[in-house]
Amino acid sequence: MTEPAAIIRTAEPADIPALCGLLQQLFSIEQDFTPDPAKQAAGLRLLLASPDRGAILVAVLANGEVIGMVSAQLVVSTAQGSPAAWIEDMVIDAQYRGIGLGRQLLHQALDWAKAHGATRAQLLVDMDNQPAIAYYDHLGWNTTRLQARNIFL
Repeated sequence: MTEPAAIIRTAEPADIPALCGLLQQLFSIEQDFTPDPAKQAAGLRLLLASPDRGAILVAVLANGEVIGMVSAQLVVSTAQGSPAAWIEDMVIDAQYRGIGLGRQLLHQALDWAKAHGATRAQLLVDMDNQPAIAYYDHLGWNTTRLQARNIFL
């Protein structure tokens, strides 16, 4: 597929319905999450309300269609003694995968993180999502010896 003319920009509140659709694609292949548009919309609104702590970047076609997204959020890393960025919600609409949009989104998310003082970025990948694991390996992301754990509050 020829790369469509897409721009990368910061998400806006009007993008939330399209972002929920992308998250539905992502969460339908991840075992730990279930698509819930109301919860996803609430989380997206929280991120958009704190642009100093997080960013949602989107890939948008010339006709305004949102076809990809990634989010980055800052945390304090005591190991680094500086901010670190959590990269989440990396998803490209299925029909536009494999043409470089994900790489562009990740690059701009990392640029945003660096501009906000982050010295490390990290992400979680579903252990059963072999295409995603191979993708991040290809891009040079390192596998760590850490294992993610969670608990609902």
